[in-house]
Amino acid sequence: MFKKLSVLLLVLIMTQPALAQRDADSLAYELQRKKINSLLNQRRAKFGQYDVSLTKHTGIFGLQTKKDIRRSNDILMDIVQTDNNIFKELKILLDYRTSLQERAQAQTVERENDRMSFINTINRLRRQQEELQTKLKEQEKASAHTERNYTIAIAVILVLSVTFILLAIKRKAKP
Repeated sequence: MFKKLSVLLLVLIMTQPALAQRDADSLAYELQRKKINSLLNQRRAKFGQYDVSLTKHTGIFGLQTKKDIRRSNDILMDIVQTDNNIFKELKILLDYRTSLQERAQAQTVERENDRMSFINTINRLRRQQEELQTKLKEQEKASAHTERNYTIAIAVILVLSVTFILLAIKRKAKP
């Protein structure tokens, strides 16, 4: 039970930095998306201004003046600059997303490698445990055999000692 609790605690400690990194990545991704959305809103507003400027005719007989055309062109250039900014930010967002996907794939491979090494370690430890249990059984058998031999030897020595003592007593008693 203690081992399982220790492993669970170790896994939680190891994943904590990954969770914090994921939250930071998500936050950065969301901020980038909001930035792009605000640029798109600016572009919509500028296009509305451009549309209005095209309908303005301040010249004589309701014609457009050079000033009207320049104003429309300035707004159009501003729209183009906004579009360029949107493309730059989209590229940053796509690059960021690609890096997140690559990092996720690398983490998946790393976790799989860790899992495989854990499995290999567990299997190696099981084999070692089985080998040690086999050796222990062999040593117990050898110890039991040796103990039995010692017991027989002590019994034989005891019987011979008693026999010699009895013979010695009989010899002293015969003279």
